Amino acid sequence: MNVNVGVPAQAWDAFVTARSAPHVLQTAPWGALKSAFGWEAERVLLEEEGRPIAGAQVLFQTLPLGVGKLAYVPMGPLVDWEDAPVVTALVECLAAVARRRGAIVLTIEPDLEDHPRWKERLGAAGFVPSPLKSVQPRRTIIVDVSPDEDAILAAMKPKTRYNIRLAERKGVTVREGSVADLPAFCALMAETAERNAFGVHTPAYYERAYGLFAPRGWGRLLLAEVDGAAVAALMVFALGPRAWYFYGASGSAHREKMPPYLLQWEAMRWSRSLGCTAYDLWGVPDADEETLEAEFDRRGDGLWGVYRFKRGFGGRLMRTAGAWDRPLRPVLYRCYTLALRWHRTGG
Repeated sequence: MNVNVGVPAQAWDAFVTARSAPHVLQTAPWGALKSAFGWEAERVLLEEEGRPIAGAQVLFQTLPLGVGKLAYVPMGPLVDWEDAPVVTALVECLAAVARRRGAIVLTIEPDLEDHPRWKERLGAAGFVPSPLKSVQPRRTIIVDVSPDEDAILAAMKPKTRYNIRLAERKGVTVREGSVADLPAFCALMAETAERNAFGVHTPAYYERAYGLFAPRGWGRLLLAEVDGAAVAALMVFALGPRAWYFYGASGSAHREKMPPYLLQWEAMRWSRSLGCTAYDLWGVPDADEETLEAEFDRRGDGLWGVYRFKRGFGGRLMRTAGAWDRPLRPVLYRCYTLALRWHRTGG
């Protein structure tokens, strides 16, 4: 096996898109997006007889106090986890690259479901559960968008189905946005953040995300309007058989017309037009279904408010394996984990 470090973007994306289940967070545009906001991206391919068989896009960030760097692999690496020799070879390559870049730990959040089988495989590859709170949401709702539209609608909660039709009756329309619509999208994001007290990215971040993904057909900005004015908007991404709803917002005007419901439905329809079979609503509280259903109607903190909205679209709850660490410099890693735990408990 040969190792190819610093793979050019075009070659890397050819490898990613050729996989049966590529993830948008492992694409070169995502690396470019994060590189514009404090990270550095490095792409590593493991090849056999000139053919790429596994790889990872690694994001590097300098840790506080100059102790070293964090090497982070979002929704990767891209490898057949059933093939233990290849997993071992790839992990050793990634660890070597990370050490050379000054990383004290290699943290991965693999695109795997939370299952004992995968935990055993991760442990065998030298990883331990990370004290780092997962960067990406561990639990989400996946909507099957492979059936026809009537079947997808039938699988939704009655109230959600009603709200989609209500929005249509009340004159809400949805259209594809362009660069010119990004200020309206960012204004809606800011309004939503203020209303619900959660953090959002800067306008520059959303502008860069749109510019990197929309021209490729891997992303789309959708706006819900009433009488020509934007009242809700979202940014959706798609690659291979999956689509992801990452960013969404709604204003205070015309909320009684339920524009976010029609907006999500149109995003699902767009993903189906590309051949996607799964629509990832991306992020709900990390609790089991029984707890979620028992508490969603009386909690509004964190992701509880969005769960109340997202659950209506049907789908299945899915929990990922979470973040796993491969310590590279044991002494510094212990200091790093102690600092994380101290920060988590408030000092």
